[in-house]
Amino acid sequence: MIFFDKLNRTISENQSLLFVGLDPNPEMIPSRYQSSDMMTGLETWLQFMIAETSDFVCAYKPTLGFYEALGVPGLELLIKTLKSIPKHIPIILDAKHGDLNTSSIFAQTVFTEWLVDAVTLSPYTGQDHVAPFLVYPDKAVFILCCTSNPSAAILQQYPNYNSPLYLQVVQESKNWGTPEQLGLEVGTTNAEVLKSIRSLAPERIIMARSIWAGDGNLQQILAAGLNANGDGLLIPVPQDMLGSVNLSEDIQYLRTEINQFRSDFIHDASSCDIWFPDIDVKNKHPHQDLILQLFDIGCIMFGEFVQASGATFPYYVDLRKIISNPQVFNQVLSAYEEILRTLTFDRLAGIPYGSLPTATGLSLRLHCPMIFPRKEVKAHGTRRVIEGNFHPGEIVAVVDDILISGKSVMEGAEKLKSAGLKVNDIVVFIDHEQGVKDRLQENGYHGHSVLTISEIVNTLHQLGRINDRQLLAFKDN
Repeated sequence: MIFFDKLNRTISENQSLLFVGLDPNPEMIPSRYQSSDMMTGLETWLQFMIAETSDFVCAYKPTLGFYEALGVPGLELLIKTLKSIPKHIPIILDAKHGDLNTSSIFAQTVFTEWLVDAVTLSPYTGQDHVAPFLVYPDKAVFILCCTSNPSAAILQQYPNYNSPLYLQVVQESKNWGTPEQLGLEVGTTNAEVLKSIRSLAPERIIMARSIWAGDGNLQQILAAGLNANGDGLLIPVPQDMLGSVNLSEDIQYLRTEINQFRSDFIHDASSCDIWFPDIDVKNKHPHQDLILQLFDIGCIMFGEFVQASGATFPYYVDLRKIISNPQVFNQVLSAYEEILRTLTFDRLAGIPYGSLPTATGLSLRLHCPMIFPRKEVKAHGTRRVIEGNFHPGEIVAVVDDILISGKSVMEGAEKLKSAGLKVNDIVVFIDHEQGVKDRLQENGYHGHSVLTISEIVNTLHQLGRINDRQLLAFKDN
């Protein structure tokens, strides 16, 4: 079961948005568990927390740093604690991992050996740090975008209050993974901070932190962080409560208070806009509605745009916005799926980094494992070229978003082949044409596309979305 479904099922079954931090902090251990054997006392306390809360929370969040601080016995305690958590309750490992050099092996350890469901990551080494974790499509990551530490404000609110860095982190990280696989970690006592993040990311799960540190009003926090459906916000159990002898009763009272607010909570807006076609034509293109949506949400624009190659095109395609629009993203995946189901392959490979969210979604739909060739070969560790598990001789279908020159997708395919994999088919969403599929064929690949740029432009002109001048500029290009 994927993390998103597992979390939602537990939220529904336990009627709770609460999560518990399972942290063996010697400074916080209740006096009744203090003894000459500190590790035994900490373990007993953690087991008490799990036993008292398992029917009333939606997730557990052990903080890796507390266990590491206790040395080898601490890591042994972590393994025991993870095994003690009921299997139906998601585990979010709070690691704040930020080291690119160890991202691949760390992802493999926490997801395949420790069997945690999600992990927290630092965003500051970018998408290439996050990507190895997204190779596991049934798992999830939470990107740290804001903390409540006062001294961090000088960085997080740079360059100014109206356009702070933490909102830039939110905006950019939304392009890295789907809402089902990438959430946000927000540490704040300020409801306005939470509100600004929710406004920018209405479709994301937010794991709140530090909300009990100040004099913040719980109802203000909930009003700011809940989505239009009254969920999408994970709320920490107060740390002081975890030492209570009456933990079970206390947490039930808090759950009731939160659920009462949720039941009264009314949003004027929905969590995502629902698009309806405003044009009805005969003999319409099979993907007409999808083309219109891509244009209407700004994924396809017309004007003069300089490409990375230096060439100037009369149009620009930016597909990153589809990830945060469930209606469009679902249609895009379905269109890819129609093609992929006609092909033969053992694994999917996304070309980093733009197509990785799409490859992840397709991996889940097709129940097919995913890998990806790195943009750059690591200069450290194993220097692996391919992220993810595979066996030489397997057939891989390559997925990319846009086919312009074919250079990047063929470079990726060659990396896959260098690892002993076979690549026959390359599937893209948009083909810019100009003979690119022929070049793929010359290099031994079969190219497939959901749409061509000509189909898009002609459909938009037919439906009045672009004018004659814009059509002529495209044809003269």
